[in-house]
Amino acid sequence: MAPTDDTGQLSQHPSPFGTTPPAKPPADGAAAQPPARMPRWLPRAMVLALALVGAFQLGSWAFHQLTGLLINIVIAFFLALAIEPAVSWMAARGMRRGLATALMFLAVIVVSAGFVTLLGSMLAGQIITMVEEFPAYLDSVINWINAHFQTDLKRVDIQEGLLRSDWLRNYVQNSATGVLDVSAQVIGGLFQLLTITLFSFYFAADGPRLRRALCSVLPPAKQAEVLRAWEIAVNKTGGYLYSRGLMALISGIAHYVLLQSLDVPYAPVLAVWVGLVSQFIPTIGTYLAGALPMLIAFTVDPWYALWVLIFVVLYQQFENYVLQPKLTAKTVDVHPAVAFGSVVAGTALLGAVGALIAIPAIATLQAFLGAYVKRYDVTDDPRVHGHRGRRTGGPGLLTRVRRTWARPSGEAPSSENDKD
Repeated sequence: MAPTDDTGQLSQHPSPFGTTPPAKPPADGAAAQPPARMPRWLPRAMVLALALVGAFQLGSWAFHQLTGLLINIVIAFFLALAIEPAVSWMAARGMRRGLATALMFLAVIVVSAGFVTLLGSMLAGQIITMVEEFPAYLDSVINWINAHFQTDLKRVDIQEGLLRSDWLRNYVQNSATGVLDVSAQVIGGLFQLLTITLFSFYFAADGPRLRRALCSVLPPAKQAEVLRAWEIAVNKTGGYLYSRGLMALISGIAHYVLLQSLDVPYAPVLAVWVGLVSQFIPTIGTYLAGALPMLIAFTVDPWYALWVLIFVVLYQQFENYVLQPKLTAKTVDVHPAVAFGSVVAGTALLGAVGALIAIPAIATLQAFLGAYVKRYDVTDDPRVHGHRGRRTGGPGLLTRVRRTWARPSGEAPSSENDKD
């Protein structure tokens, strides 16, 4: 008989094997259910998920806030790559890299300031001329309307009506507000230009130090690849900009000769405008470049504008098919379709800046990937050269038609496989 305690329940003794004997089932016979508990990993998983979401939101907010700075850094990097060959050439001859970079930037600033000054003076002169001649032009228009429509309009009445109109009052108010917006944009543009200049100066002057710092965190096998990619980027970007500069010089000289022969005013400034805009604004630069000299030539003689248009179109064809392939074959070597697609993609991503740096960027990527793509000898097949191959089963359709036409009537057709 099992021992009992004072309450009349069975007393439990430790098992001889060191394990606890199973508990006595409840008196009602229902199975005992353990209490429901949260898994230990669930709180930590929830905290980790919240932390990842917060980090993503913070990173997205920071990226959108720093988008302008990142774009400026990209522009500065490509500008530094563009002047890197000239800076390295002067540094190899004993000049300090900082001084060489400063001289390059000084030359760019002087040329840009001179161009902007000449273009601004030209535009200011044209605006003053238009304002001075506007009353005479308005009188001619009023006389034509009076003669054809039997009206009695006067310039004084029109001027008074314009001065008293609500449209002019609203326009002046909107212009006053727009002046403040333009001033803010000009200040922001100057600050952005200063930021790009400083970053590009540091990238060009401290190029070797930057490469050493980047290679110091990479294994030796990766260091060679990074240095090779950097060298390709320098060659492609510098070659692209220098070839474009040479084509801009040739284009400017050609258009200067035309405009000077037609006695179009401001011929040197217009020639510089055509050369720079047509070469450094992709796709639509040619049309933007030719519009201004056509407009100035139209003020002299409408036929001069037609001659300018014809010359712009002809020179563009000469440049596309003769000049550009010879100058850019060894520097960029990008298919026109690939270049156009890269410009469209760059415009969609970064706007005008993306359109400007798209071609050197895609040229660098193409040259870098070209070393890792294995190429094979192309088979000697007529279809490779654009010719359709003949079928070996018999003569072609044209040959059979000719033989049928030349065969006398009543003669049975002979088989090509008949033997003599």
